[in-house]
Amino acid sequence: MNKEKLTLDADLLKIGMQDAEQYHRRMESEREVVDYHPDTTLRFFINSQTESYEMHWHPATELIMPIENTYTVIVGQTRYDLNPGEILIIPPGELHQLIAPPSGLRLIYIFDMEAVSAIKGFSYMTIFISHAVLITPETCPSVYEQEIDLILELCREYFYGGHLRALNCYANLLKLFANYGESCIERVPVSRSSESDSERSIRLYEKLNTVFDYMDKHYNEDLSLETVADVAGFSKFHFSRLFKECSGYNFYDYLCLLRIKAAENLLMSKEHSITEVALLSGFSSLSTFNRMFKKKKGCTPSEYRALCSQKMYEG
Repeated sequence: MNKEKLTLDADLLKIGMQDAEQYHRRMESEREVVDYHPDTTLRFFINSQTESYEMHWHPATELIMPIENTYTVIVGQTRYDLNPGEILIIPPGELHQLIAPPSGLRLIYIFDMEAVSAIKGFSYMTIFISHAVLITPETCPSVYEQEIDLILELCREYFYGGHLRALNCYANLLKLFANYGESCIERVPVSRSSESDSERSIRLYEKLNTVFDYMDKHYNEDLSLETVADVAGFSKFHFSRLFKECSGYNFYDYLCLLRIKAAENLLMSKEHSITEVALLSGFSSLSTFNRMFKKKKGCTPSEYRALCSQKMYEG
């Protein structure tokens, strides 16, 4: 990475640093309360703070890219020592810890992707927001330079943009995720076929997007690997391999993530009991729901509901 490419112009740096000085990350137990920019679901800042944060989570997606010096992030049990120009995307609800060096500079973007989740084709991209994603020249060589350009453009749009600030920021975010999704498809081993690489990528994307749309609609049913493989038109063995290679998840892990996400939304109100939430989300028993929710979120469904209720009462 050319270090000059990561250099921010003086005016942008000044504006960003002034904004960062007025923003203080607020923690309530393990939950971070995100204060978005007025009239948006975005909070981007140029950060030089030396403050570290213990394990916490928030309902927004977070993107971190160091500009000067390293920055350490621990997501679950995985430690990332990020170098300048390396990009880490942390999904909503993921427990993570931030460890700042004595000095340094980094871009930190926090945003809510629910605002664009209804866009056709977005189902395929959501899988890349469901686990921590590391973008470097080694992990994503074909799109890395484009991703850096998009992140820097995001910074300019956010601090210099006018009334279309949010629209332009989300346009760049969508392109960033689309690039990453395409790079994942490119890494799937090519089978013997008369198709060109582009034809194969389009066909594979369409099939997987059909799968993710189907799972989004039927996650609370008794879904099996065989059923969803049939939807894609693959054998279950071929489908299982493709699903893992394209998404980083095995089929049942991703299905569990969809159910946990649905449960989070249901727990935000008190319309249903915890048992009803478990069944409506697709879990076969309360004990399985409690165990999987605790494993994923770091708290029980009841504790999560209490945290959400406290936030709604305060806000």
